Amino acid sequence: MRELEKRYAADYRVRCLGSAQEARTALGELAAAGEQVALVLAGELQGETSGTALLAEVQHAHPQAQRVLLVGWGRLTDPLVGDAVFDAISRGRLDHFLIAPSHPPDEEFHQGVSSSLARWAEGGQRAPHTVEVIGRTWSGRASELREVLGRCALPHRFHLATSQQGRALIAAAGTTRLPLIVMPDGHVLEDPSDAEIAQASGTTIDPDGDHFDLVIVGGGPAGLSAGVYGSSEGLRTLVIDSGGIGGQATASSAIRNYLGFPRGVSGGELARRAYQQAWVFGTRFALMQRVTGLAQQRDGIALTLSSGGVAIGRAVILAMGARYRLLGVEPLEALRGAGVFYGAAASEAPTVCGGEVFVVGGANSAGQAALHLAHYARQVTLVVRASSLDIGMSHYLVQQIGATPNIEVRTDTEVVDGGGDGWLEHLTLRRRGTLEEEVVKADDLFLMIGAKPHTDWLPPVVERDDGGFVLTGHDVGGAAFEALGRRPLAMETSVPSVLAAGDVRHGSVKRVASAVGEGSIAIQLVHRLVSA
Repeated sequence: MRELEKRYAADYRVRCLGSAQEARTALGELAAAGEQVALVLAGELQGETSGTALLAEVQHAHPQAQRVLLVGWGRLTDPLVGDAVFDAISRGRLDHFLIAPSHPPDEEFHQGVSSSLARWAEGGQRAPHTVEVIGRTWSGRASELREVLGRCALPHRFHLATSQQGRALIAAAGTTRLPLIVMPDGHVLEDPSDAEIAQASGTTIDPDGDHFDLVIVGGGPAGLSAGVYGSSEGLRTLVIDSGGIGGQATASSAIRNYLGFPRGVSGGELARRAYQQAWVFGTRFALMQRVTGLAQQRDGIALTLSSGGVAIGRAVILAMGARYRLLGVEPLEALRGAGVFYGAAASEAPTVCGGEVFVVGGANSAGQAALHLAHYARQVTLVVRASSLDIGMSHYLVQQIGATPNIEVRTDTEVVDGGGDGWLEHLTLRRRGTLEEEVVKADDLFLMIGAKPHTDWLPPVVERDDGGFVLTGHDVGGAAFEALGRRPLAMETSVPSVLAAGDVRHGSVKRVASAVGEGSIAIQLVHRLVSA
């Protein structure tokens, strides 16, 4: 208790309770008073009640609170304890675990506590350095700006101009031109372009035609990994992305099976850490800049940018990733940002409190989104075209979804219509293979319905499969390599010295860890190319 109060009492009210019943009473009183609980720590045993059972009860009264089980150091290697913790996390009964604190100061313990508090703060849009967005409506340009900030992995919150906080921010900014963005340092942007946002956030440079050892197209997990390894191994490296950092991974609210993060990590946090790591090693970034052309030149591979600039690399890695496919239902597309979102489950979750939420998709990102939204919404319905979740989703996620009481799974189902007056109000669901339709009440819809690679801009010389994914290695024709007297390298495209990594590559495993691995492997191949 003394250790917790000494560290956190200045910013949080710390209460230490002697039994599970005392904890239940206190949590109920706090809920009745409308007070937020950031973190609940519980030992393995609370009298006759297990710590996991007590933590499972917390979600009912305080769904946004972080729930952490304290495990004794000597119990960490006990397989029975490990199985119990894994089962509890898989079933949504707790968020993660910490080793019980040792003699003070136990900095490893406090690092875990601080990480939990940071996750609670970001989930409730209370994180430090949060960008404020003010708009007249939820949709339109205000929605686009929120998407841009999400792609830059920047914590942000939205205010209607007519709200109390919105009016205060507009008055402080001294302007009525909307939408408005207020950066954490107080800098005000009036109806900014995407490039202006990236410039103000300090995450972009303008390539000036300089030559680089390596140019990476795409700032998702594969591109960031290649940036880290390329720069750390002495290659002059540039990363270009038409959006921000993190790619589609930023839509993931909790990646639990990524190596080295036993308590999980959000896609946004992983992207920010990777960006900072690459930046420290010397990687340069050109964000909010779209590559429009690729051509071989005598001095390297030239990449033409929409801004008019040109970046030339001795080698190029294509790591553009893929984007969610559009649903194509016109009434719902008109409500983008007003209850209809592509991805964005992490940033929009606080707005769905108490609502009826639908998530469309059958892959891991959809499962992670449903679990995250279940902490806020009254009911989450996962709509899946396939006949089973197991077809496209990791087993641990399927287990956790099945054990979450306010998540319903509807397989063999698709969304075919919907609408609302300024905000989503209803959806029409159709049972696949039949004409059976049902109109349901819906407050929010999150769409994560398959991947389409960002390869439309590539010239025909870069060979792709029927789905647009880039062919590499033995899958490409050998004509361009015959003059070089060699076969293409494992991740090399049909254009010599141009490689592909991550989700954009034909045959890749669509997982964050796999993309990171391919980014690092690609650097070893780049060394062979630039040293030849």
